[in-house]
Amino acid sequence: MAKKVHPRGLLSSSSSAPCYFSSKRETFTIWMKSLVLNGKGCTVFDSDGHIMYRVDNYNSKSNNEVYLMDFDGGVLFTILKKRYFRLFGFWEGYKSTGKVETNTKRPDFLVRQSFNMLRRNSDCEVILGLDDNHPYNYAMTSLNGKCACKIVDNFGDTVAELKRKEARSGVVFGEDVLSMEVKPCVDLSLVMGLLVVYGLINSLM
Repeated sequence: MAKKVHPRGLLSSSSSAPCYFSSKRETFTIWMKSLVLNGKGCTVFDSDGHIMYRVDNYNSKSNNEVYLMDFDGGVLFTILKKRYFRLFGFWEGYKSTGKVETNTKRPDFLVRQSFNMLRRNSDCEVILGLDDNHPYNYAMTSLNGKCACKIVDNFGDTVAELKRKEARSGVVFGEDVLSMEVKPCVDLSLVMGLLVVYGLINSLM
């Protein structure tokens, strides 16, 4: 069974469509555990402690198809794992408000891992805007192990940063409790989709 990501109500919304952008910097807490018993996944909380997203994997061996859904159950992104040369994997994200026919449209983002023969890493190239034929790139770079990374844009500016969560007293939580900061005016659904891909690459969920 495929994984599903369920966000709680996201920020403000109009009568026609929810808003997935914020005018201020947002901070999320990610618990790399599913709320489903014996399931794999993660739970994402906002700064007020409300659940915003959940990844519930009912079949721990199923990581080839992920649905990013809004709070009404509408599909925001369908994320598919693909392979080329039967060896190297990459991930395609299809933005949608309904069922996606992935064989009839180009992906809205593509994530492919960078390979280094001298060391193992989780650095990834993210190509966005493929469906508009005006691609531009993000990069996901690992920081101090697989539990920390940052997403940067073409100009080298940090879009989002993921790291182990620390209490105000300086106490560091376990490796399964992370904190993510997202800069203003960024599509949160896209960032969450990339977070899911990073988690899948690193077997965090």
